[in-house]
Amino acid sequence: MTKTAPLEDHVDRCMATGIVPEIPEIDLATEGIVSRIMGLDRRFKKMMEETLVGWDLSHGEWHLLGVLRKAGPTYRRSPGQLAQHLELSSGAMTNRLDRLERAGLVRRLPDPRDRRSLQVELTDEGLRVYKESVSAQAVKEALLASALDENEKEQLNALLRRLMLAFERREAESSTRAA
Repeated sequence: MTKTAPLEDHVDRCMATGIVPEIPEIDLATEGIVSRIMGLDRRFKKMMEETLVGWDLSHGEWHLLGVLRKAGPTYRRSPGQLAQHLELSSGAMTNRLDRLERAGLVRRLPDPRDRRSLQVELTDEGLRVYKESVSAQAVKEALLASALDENEKEQLNALLRRLMLAFERREAESSTRAA
């Protein structure tokens, strides 16, 4: 029985170029993990942007629709809440809302609790566009994930969750020290 050589991706080829002896602090296993996660992130974002072209949405606009969708029935939030959640300035939020309102995906309504304020509401068309775009992206993602069997998907999720929890702990400790 002959043993097949492991497949190499571009990260393996890049790390084989010899930078490691020049920088002894680099751990190849860690560098491989980080490089692959960053490379996958770029590719998933590009795939998402390609999907959103079909609905004439930017990623930021799509994300805003998603925040409204996740608000639950009434699908409303104040512009300030949206800006805070999306980490946008009020000017950037206004521009994004203007574009989505012109497209008929959101509408601004007076806030019934405070007549000086507004609420942004996801329209029926906005909800339809959001659901359709999520579905189209989910099909693409499932196709890519089919490279893994169900057990591998569970293992990868568990490992990535551990990395995410380590980051979240570090961020929490950092914000506690800063306060």
